[in-house]
Amino acid sequence: MPQSPLYETDFYAWANEQAALLRAGKLSAADIENIAEEIESMGRSEKRELVSRLTVLLLHLLKWRFQPEKRGPSWEASISVQRNRLVRHLDDNPSLKPHIPKASSDAYRDAVLDAVAETNLPKSTFPGQCPWSFEQMVDAEFWPNDAA
Repeated sequence: MPQSPLYETDFYAWANEQAALLRAGKLSAADIENIAEEIESMGRSEKRELVSRLTVLLLHLLKWRFQPEKRGPSWEASISVQRNRLVRHLDDNPSLKPHIPKASSDAYRDAVLDAVAETNLPKSTFPGQCPWSFEQMVDAEFWPNDAA
């Protein structure tokens, strides 16, 4: 399995070279080890995207819940857009669904830190664990209020 020197010096050229080799059926000339590494990296990237989308959504939900006086159409739109993007990401990557509990937990920790920074509220204001289920988070009819 040859390794192409382009992998380290010109990734774009390497990717095009490897795609051409694969399409031509020249597997013995392809840089299989680095191709496999890049495919695995793409998978990790999709998982990180799940956490990122959840973090943004949770941040907005926390601000909605704990700063009701600042609610407005732009916050509502931000929450709705993030919900849509999250659902689309999972539709495109359904094998990520079993990772939702861990991703939600990881995202919540980050969202709380972001909420503290953006709201100037003390960290103790926010629950220690995410107060909402994933189903609530993505439900277009769910809007956390003082009782939630």
